[in-house]
Amino acid sequence: MSSTPNVTRFAPSPTGHLHIGGARTALFCWAFARHTGGRFMIRLEDTDVARSSESSAVGILHDLAWLGLDWDDGPEYALDGKSFGGDERGVGPYRQSERLELYNEAIERLVESGAAYAAFESPEEISAARAEAVKRKQQYRYDRAALKIPADERARRVAAGEPHVIRFRTPDDAVEVEDVVLGTIRIEPEQLDDFVIRKRDGYPTYHFAVVVDDELMGVTHILRGQEHLINTPRHVMLQQALGYRTPEYAHMPLIFNDKGAKMSKRERDGAARDFCKQRGVSESPIPDRLAQDAFDAWKKDKKQQLEGDVLEALAEAVGLHLPEVSVDDFRRAGYLPEVITNFIALLGWNPGGDVEKFDMDFLASKFELGRIGKTNARFDRTKLMSFNGDFIAEMAAADFAGRLRAFMAAEFAHFDVRLKDTSFRLGEDDMGRIAAVVQPRSKTLVDACERLSFAFVDAADITYDDKAVKKNLEKNDGAGYGVLRDLLERFEALAASGGLTGEAGHTALQSYAEEKDIKLGNVAQPLRVALTGSTVSPGMDETLDLLGADEVLARMRRCLELQAASASRGS
Repeated sequence: MSSTPNVTRFAPSPTGHLHIGGARTALFCWAFARHTGGRFMIRLEDTDVARSSESSAVGILHDLAWLGLDWDDGPEYALDGKSFGGDERGVGPYRQSERLELYNEAIERLVESGAAYAAFESPEEISAARAEAVKRKQQYRYDRAALKIPADERARRVAAGEPHVIRFRTPDDAVEVEDVVLGTIRIEPEQLDDFVIRKRDGYPTYHFAVVVDDELMGVTHILRGQEHLINTPRHVMLQQALGYRTPEYAHMPLIFNDKGAKMSKRERDGAARDFCKQRGVSESPIPDRLAQDAFDAWKKDKKQQLEGDVLEALAEAVGLHLPEVSVDDFRRAGYLPEVITNFIALLGWNPGGDVEKFDMDFLASKFELGRIGKTNARFDRTKLMSFNGDFIAEMAAADFAGRLRAFMAAEFAHFDVRLKDTSFRLGEDDMGRIAAVVQPRSKTLVDACERLSFAFVDAADITYDDKAVKKNLEKNDGAGYGVLRDLLERFEALAASGGLTGEAGHTALQSYAEEKDIKLGNVAQPLRVALTGSTVSPGMDETLDLLGADEVLARMRRCLELQAASASRGS
């Protein structure tokens, strides 16, 4: 192994949440660094001043830390008592906005050598030239009009403060890129033009800053998605012009959803737009957040995207589950980080054999660039949920209880408040039995919480599902209510002797069914609706034990009181 360690980097732009495809790139960079004894670095590419935000930067760091992708070099961050990042090698800072002097020095070198030049066209002039090229059905290429201006005059205009960009003068020769995954890629000169390396606002473009940073930070291997392949020839030309070395490139396959489209934020908008059209939602469901005219325009224009919080509010209002595309989406949907990293590792990488489920240590020990595939990967959400459900089922009870409690605190505020309320029947000390009730049947942590929702309300606040009531209580002239009244008498007797437990209650249900010669389900379901408001809940034994005798009786009585009140109104 070389005395100089391999260095990989993940360099997100802090303009939103961490996309699941970006997470896979970070994972592969991490795995290669760990496999080769190298270093994994995080760098924030925040030169898009208008779109970058500190909240996004912090969110991305949180997502990476939550996934377990500990970075050696980069912004310092801490999560759950563990620290990430630092500048041990002294190659920081790790935010491009703090490295402008380095970029300007390199740009001036290119300008002095004639490899770059100032151009003064306005954005409107460039847009018009592009439109004209489209009209002629040609690819737009900058016509080097600025080079017709004498060099000394260009220098004077720059010194006078005239708005301008700096363009790289593309060589006239073809460029070849050696890629570990795709082989040799050849780009002919007519496919490229003199691209901008510093914008009118004085900030470098992505293409330039990334090249300077990779050199000065010692990056040896660049692993990224195939969507960046089009940029690589530009980067190689800049490396050559600046006298830099060229890192090894490995471009990974794209990730598509189950419909064969690229996973992106637009997928979420598309799902919401289609839902609203199919359900005939004509009025904005959140007029205080999304005005009617804006709602109408969004429905008509597939290119329009709503802000993330507005889209989520709309989806909640119409009862739509949005497809997850970012790490934050998956975390809030109740997926576990170990499952996410296991699953996305299989999107474009083959561990060999029939192995599908593994941990991070296994990935680091087996990861080799030669096992990255060329074909696009399919993100199978059904398979991911199956992975997650299997992982939950196999977790140690105490571990699951701890994860579930932390998730409640983060995502189910009502549960959190109740567990901290000493007057409520359930508390922090009950998490073991609370978790045990739902662990065997839960696919996600959200699934677990939804299955438990009945236990975190009071009897007076239960909401009854109309279909469940009609089918299990009102049907056959209210036969279910009759069952409930009979069970109430038996349960009251059990409670009076202190014996209304889950086991005793279950036995009482069986005895009643045998006496009346009816199916157990026709006994259990009316009780389940009375206790939980629906037909979906944990097993009856667990439900009875979780609620406790007093709450069970209170709920049965309330259900019968509502029936009596309804009958009275009807008469």
